Amino acid sequence: MLNMAFEPVLSLIRRLQGTVSRYADFPIVQNREQMALLRELQKEMQKRDPLNTPFDQLDVVAIDLETTGFFPDKGDEIISIGAVKVSGKKVCDDQTFYSLVKHEKSLAEEIKILTGISNEQLKAAPPLPEVLHHFFHFIRDCILIAHHAGHEKNFLQRACWKSFRSPFPHRIVDISFLSRIAEPDLKHAELEEICACHAIPVVNRHHALGDALLAARVWSLYIEKVEKKGCHTLRELYERLAKSG
Repeated sequence: MLNMAFEPVLSLIRRLQGTVSRYADFPIVQNREQMALLRELQKEMQKRDPLNTPFDQLDVVAIDLETTGFFPDKGDEIISIGAVKVSGKKVCDDQTFYSLVKHEKSLAEEIKILTGISNEQLKAAPPLPEVLHHFFHFIRDCILIAHHAGHEKNFLQRACWKSFRSPFPHRIVDISFLSRIAEPDLKHAELEEICACHAIPVVNRHHALGDALLAARVWSLYIEKVEKKGCHTLRELYERLAKSG
C-alpha cells in the first residue's frame, strides 16, 4: 500500500527513464548558462522535502501550456507558457510568467480561434530554449501544479530534451489528485466546470496565463478542503489516495 501512495510522484521518473531512446534524434544545444541553471535547480530541489512540507507553507507554481495539438511525439509543439506562483493558499497575482514561443509553421485555424494567437506573433516570439531558460528562472525549485497535468508533463519533457538534452527536472502535481479527496464527484471535471461550481470567474480561458491563474485558484480552494479532511501534506494526500483505492 505504501508503494501505491507514491505512485503519482514516481510515475514521472519512470517515464523519464525512456527519454533518451525516444528523443535521441534531437540535436544537442550547447549553452553554458542554460545548462548551469539546470544543474543549479537540480541541486536546489534535492535539498527540499516537498512531500512533508505543510500545504500552508508549500510554495508551488501553477502552469499551463497552449500547444499546436495534443501529441508531442507526433510533432505538436508548445506555442505559449503561462505560470503564477502560489504561496500556501495565497495566489500571487503579481508574480506571473507568460511568453509566446517561436513557431514557424502555420497554425491550424481552430488553434488560432481557440487561443487568439496568430502566426505572425509566433514568428516574432523568442525560441523555445530561451523561453524555457526564463521559465526556469521564474519557477526555480518550486513544485509545479496543473489541471490534468499529463498534457504539461508530456510537452515539457519533450521540450526540455529537445532544447538541452536533459530530462525536465521538476515535479508536476496534478490538481485532480486533490479533487479526488476534496470533491470526489468532480474529479474528472473540466477547469471551467470546477470554477463555475465555486463562483470563480472564468477569464481568459485558453490563454496560458489565464488558465494558470484559474488552476492556481482551484488549487488554493482544494488545499483548504483537503486540510479539513485531515490531509496537510502531499505525503498524507498520497497515502489517503492509496487507502481509498
